[in-house]
Amino acid sequence: MTDYHIAQVNIGRILAPIDSEIMHGFTSRLDEINALADSYDGFVWRLQTEEGDATALRPYEDDQMIINMSVWENIDALWEYTYKSVHVELIKDRKQWFEHMKVYMCLWWVPVGEIPTPDNAKERLAYLEQHGVTPYAFTFKKRFTVAELEAYQVVE
Repeated sequence: MTDYHIAQVNIGRILAPIDSEIMHGFTSRLDEINALADSYDGFVWRLQTEEGDATALRPYEDDQMIINMSVWENIDALWEYTYKSVHVELIKDRKQWFEHMKVYMCLWWVPVGEIPTPDNAKERLAYLEQHGVTPYAFTFKKRFTVAELEAYQVVE
């Protein structure tokens, strides 16, 4: 059996240009939050530019859409970072910087050593939106095991 890590993506449609005063409360904390992730127990990888964050990347045609992706050793490590560290402050204030979206985050299992791409993440988000929570694309609210993923038949 292959060993797996957990991948996550979250996207957001920003309310103003990334360098605007409206977005300052978000962008001013990116270095802190990214450094915390990089040093967090269980962290494996995160999407970033040479500048160290992903806000300049635009995998969607809509220039207001930004993306964040990471890979963690296990779902509990990701949960701890997301909801038990200062990172949660950004989640609580999300509506100050981002439009409301029905589906904006997704989790999925990746074989150890595999690094997902933004296209992989977009496909998983689209699958989650179309099919709901499944072992192929899920959320913290309804988690699936690797065994459930291996038994799951992806719907085309």
